[in-house]
Amino acid sequence: MPKLKPSRDIQPVTEFRANAAQFIEQVRETGEPVILTQHGKSAAVLLDVDAYEALMDEIELLRDVRTAEEQVAAGKGLSHAAVAKKLRARLAR
Repeated sequence: MPKLKPSRDIQPVTEFRANAAQFIEQVRETGEPVILTQHGKSAAVLLDVDAYEALMDEIELLRDVRTAEEQVAAGKGLSHAAVAKKLRARLAR
């Protein structure tokens, strides 16, 4: 993700309310998130849909990797030879 530009990418909620369409267009054009603040503290992030979907896909992949690592550590993994044997048996059907 490109470097955050505070003057453009961090805005108060009141500014967002007044110019929502402009902020949505900015996010679409730049692909960069806008951080919304409320009472001087970060409150929400406005993301482009493609960026959001990419983040969700990456999180899902990382969770799958973590699950696989936990299964291997618990001895639930299969050797390459065992998997190859199962696949050959399935393909022979």
